Amino acid sequence: MAHTEGTFTGNHGTRIDYDVWTPDGDPVAILVLAHGLGEHNRRYDHVVARLVDVGLVVYAPDHRGHGRSGGKRVELKDWRDFTDDLHRVFDIARDEHPGLPVYLLGHSMGGAIALDYALDHQDDLAGLILSGPAVDVTSGTPAIVVTLGKIIGKYLPGLPVETLDANLVSRDPKVVAAYNADPLVHHGKVPAGIARGMILTAESLPDRLPSLTLPLLLLHGEKDGLAAVSGSRTIASTAGSSDLTYHEYEGLYHEVFNEPEQEKVLGDVVDWLRGHLD
Repeated sequence: MAHTEGTFTGNHGTRIDYDVWTPDGDPVAILVLAHGLGEHNRRYDHVVARLVDVGLVVYAPDHRGHGRSGGKRVELKDWRDFTDDLHRVFDIARDEHPGLPVYLLGHSMGGAIALDYALDHQDDLAGLILSGPAVDVTSGTPAIVVTLGKIIGKYLPGLPVETLDANLVSRDPKVVAAYNADPLVHHGKVPAGIARGMILTAESLPDRLPSLTLPLLLLHGEKDGLAAVSGSRTIASTAGSSDLTYHEYEGLYHEVFNEPEQEKVLGDVVDWLRGHLD
């Protein structure tokens, strides 16, 4: 497996860093990976290794304001900046590996980005994988608070509004300790701009999901305390795809790829990919 790094200039002149992992033989498909809120793509090295074993060439950007990419830390003014950056990664991948089928995998906020992107670019994708997608972000929140949050996020996108509990990332204390010690992970509060973008994206989904006809693999931990499992249940019951597989893992927390049962989860992803690559 070969590993390279690259950069490009995204919207508003923001530098976007990305990594590419290529199998030793000829790749059979492209997969683009979208990581979650506050983290970075190198937390998925063990996931990438399994994907490359299947014959995929994997492209993974650090979202703007995340990891090694430029921009104010986890600050966002327009959700389209995320999806535009992702589109640029796809353009690069297709230029470097023309003719290969293309898959998209997104986790948490990255799952919301991936789902939003896929709904607008279905003809360009061979399949979509969502892990703990953050598409139900207002359950239990009073409507007035949600409305105020959207207003604040529009005019004061950098205002810190909420802290994520790292203990809800995984049941494995080593994973939590590594997350807390990682200098590329954002450990402060979530700014209002990103919160607004996630809310607006989630609100758009009920009308859009029936049009989703891509092959779809959904993965969600049943005890996810950061991205409500109800979001994946809604996708599973609403999406129009006739090729939809949903794994809800009893007792697992948010990062199903970093739980003690990760081999089971990764095996499910590999099995699904092999079934669609044949």
